[in-house]
Amino acid sequence: MEKLKIVFMGTPEFAVGILDAIVQEGKHEVVGVITAADKPAGRGQKIKYSAVKEYALEKGLRLLQPTNLKSEEFLTELASLEANLQVVVAFRMLPKAVWAMPKFGTFNLHASLLPNYRGAAPINWAIINGEAKTGVTTFFIDEKIDTGAMILSKETMIGADENAGELHDRLMAIGCGAVLETLSRISEGNVATTIQKDTPEIRTAYKLDRENCKIDFSKSIDEVYDLIRGLSPYPAAYCSFRDGEEEWNVKIYDVEKEIEDHDFEAGKVILGKKEMKLAVNGGYLVVKSIQFPGKKRMLIHELLNGMIFTDAVKAC
Repeated sequence: MEKLKIVFMGTPEFAVGILDAIVQEGKHEVVGVITAADKPAGRGQKIKYSAVKEYALEKGLRLLQPTNLKSEEFLTELASLEANLQVVVAFRMLPKAVWAMPKFGTFNLHASLLPNYRGAAPINWAIINGEAKTGVTTFFIDEKIDTGAMILSKETMIGADENAGELHDRLMAIGCGAVLETLSRISEGNVATTIQKDTPEIRTAYKLDRENCKIDFSKSIDEVYDLIRGLSPYPAAYCSFRDGEEEWNVKIYDVEKEIEDHDFEAGKVILGKKEMKLAVNGGYLVVKSIQFPGKKRMLIHELLNGMIFTDAVKAC
């Protein structure tokens, strides 16, 4: 068994869970951490550290934040760490000069069962597309995105009402086990890989944007429900509420399904004293939490205590 000297690359909270698992296990040495450069965020444009940077600083780990992964300065500094393996979790695409540098190469943890859901948002799209199961995969990085030889996969069922945030947390825990097992196989020289096979049926985890986060109320109740839970709590599905001359872009975080025949137009908003329903094909979606512009996320009874709508209000 060979002790591994690891450079870890990642940015968001998902990556922190994996990095912490490696550090806590203590079998291998993390000689460096690479994460995104600091950037301003929020209304005040205050400089925000990535979740991985916060963790690295807390643990006293060597930290690099390159803006150019191909620069000679960065490549020299990376080589000076003398890592024999690199582990990547939710980072950016690497040039070959980086991923081919260590003796044992560079592997990535991806939150899907590859080759399905290659791309930026695999957790979200698995739910949006109504998948019954998903998982995580470790694979050696190559020239393309998420296409390298697979080391191992671990799968899990997706709950019928599970949202992206809940699945994220479960996959992070599953991913910790997958990464530690991958490290063991590499250190023991016991790695067997499987080449990914492309087929027309492969689904892609496209980057989330305003277009694919917008609710289309003409779709079936299951499709709309899956979109909302697949985007909750972040970035959140949205639509427009129109009431006479008033119009708001609102985010919808949490709904429940009511399967029922009705004659309402898709997107019709049905209001009670403490209830809001949205008519869709095949039934209603009972809204539990929502966010209007300039306001915090609210439970529906909180919204209805402070806002009055007419019977003509419609979601579109």
